[in-house]
Amino acid sequence: MEILTWTYLLVGISFAIYIGIAIWSRAGSTKEFYVAGGGVSPLANGMATAADWMSAASFISMAGIIAFAGYDGSVYLMGWTGGYVLLALLLAPYLRKFGKFTVPDFVGDRYYSKTAKIVAVICALFISFTYVAGQMRGVGIVFSRYLEVPIEWGVVIGMCIVFFYAVLGGMKGITYTQVAQYCVLIFAYMVPAIFISMQLTGNPIPQLGLGGEVSDGTYLLDKLDGVLADLGFAEYTSGRKGMMDMFMITLALMVGTAGLPHVIVRFFTVPKVKDARLSAGYALVFIAILYTTAPAIAAFGIYNAINSTSEKKVSDLPAWISTWQKTDLIKVDDKNGDGIVQYLPDQEKNELSIDRDIMVLASPEIAELPNWVVGLVAAGAMAAALSTAAGLLLVISTSVSRDLFKTFKPEISEKKELRIARIAAAGAVILAGYFGVNPPGFVAQVVAFAFGLAAASFFPVIIMGIFSDRINKEGAIAGMLTGLVFTLAYIIYFKFISPELNTAENWWFGVSPEGIGSIGMILNFLVCILVSSFTPAPPQEVQEMVQDIRIPRGAGQASDH
Repeated sequence: MEILTWTYLLVGISFAIYIGIAIWSRAGSTKEFYVAGGGVSPLANGMATAADWMSAASFISMAGIIAFAGYDGSVYLMGWTGGYVLLALLLAPYLRKFGKFTVPDFVGDRYYSKTAKIVAVICALFISFTYVAGQMRGVGIVFSRYLEVPIEWGVVIGMCIVFFYAVLGGMKGITYTQVAQYCVLIFAYMVPAIFISMQLTGNPIPQLGLGGEVSDGTYLLDKLDGVLADLGFAEYTSGRKGMMDMFMITLALMVGTAGLPHVIVRFFTVPKVKDARLSAGYALVFIAILYTTAPAIAAFGIYNAINSTSEKKVSDLPAWISTWQKTDLIKVDDKNGDGIVQYLPDQEKNELSIDRDIMVLASPEIAELPNWVVGLVAAGAMAAALSTAAGLLLVISTSVSRDLFKTFKPEISEKKELRIARIAAAGAVILAGYFGVNPPGFVAQVVAFAFGLAAASFFPVIIMGIFSDRINKEGAIAGMLTGLVFTLAYIIYFKFISPELNTAENWWFGVSPEGIGSIGMILNFLVCILVSSFTPAPPQEVQEMVQDIRIPRGAGQASDH
């Protein structure tokens, strides 16, 4: 069977399972729509959380970044995994005990203010839209390659599928769909990694294969350093980013993870606080399987890609090059007319351009693995992108229906609230599709901006809302706005207004737009503490509520008012 047939078959089967689960577990009430009725087991919730968190950025783009950036790409590994530990220890159990469905709900109650809640809704929408744009771009890349349609049409097809099961099933449908998606995506990620590790190093465990020897007895990473150095690139294992920027990006990704609204809401779907901690632990194990494999896939992929293309005649290029050329994600241009492909760091002379987002998807073809493996990777990439997109769309629809409409119209009926949530999700799908067609960067970079915004806006007010009873509404509102506006302005200036100035010499303190969320977070903390110290303390009942949240026993039910 050819690649296209396997792809249709495996993607079709996986979609049928997802849609079947969405219909089987349709949400009948707002509690089922928002938090799956609060009755999901920790193991299932751990799998669903892992699928929710391991997006197209993790599956498709992270190994691509590491493949082309080498050591510098490790910030994504450290930040995203470290952030999960932070979330599990510092936030999840306390927010679960507080018993609200959403972060704006927590902010509104803790800071006893409609204004604080609305600012939190705006932050949640900014973060979610930035993040979902990256997912839609990932969906578009997968469909454009395997259905052989332009990326724009790939995004439209993905929009229709996400719309169907996110809008229909709500959190209940999404949770059980994500359990299935985790199984598909992890199997699809590991199978080619094991195959390629065996091929190159003779070791079936990719994590060990990364440190193993290739056929001529040299270590894979030493060989890769040598190959890249010969072509004029920096060595794979040497870093080019400044230490300050590395630290700030890692920090922004860590605290941004801990402030992500679509991940936090997952801890309300389990019955008890203990289960929230347990499901966070399970999720970390499930996430680690993919994250420890990504550096191996990155090294294997770039090594095989260079070996199969560099210094080859244009007429002798492997089949995978011409296949991906149809999507415009690989370009070959024989600039000097000698009929030989030159892969060089100098863009004036470079004759081969590879989009870093295709590295994981193309690696089975580059390694000449069986066609069913290629189809399996397509199904896994779709599972990764769609699971996170669905979780984000739920946050967007919840923010609009629950945190905006219900704030101003508390008498609204449950049926009407559910209808508004579904309409909001539909609008979100269309807007996300637009950003997927016109993305402000490659997938993982777009997602890094979302993490930076989450770090700068949410993280300080959630942490201080839990651990300090002196922080008041004035401090929280001023802090959130300062962090969000500063970070957004910095990103927009360097990425869109003056991209030519986006170099280390022009950055503040040597911090790139991907890492500026850390500075935004520090400003948020400072403004929040300063404003709170010059304004009245929160009411006595709010201070008592904060102290009660930190007592580990018991948990409030996820309430609807």
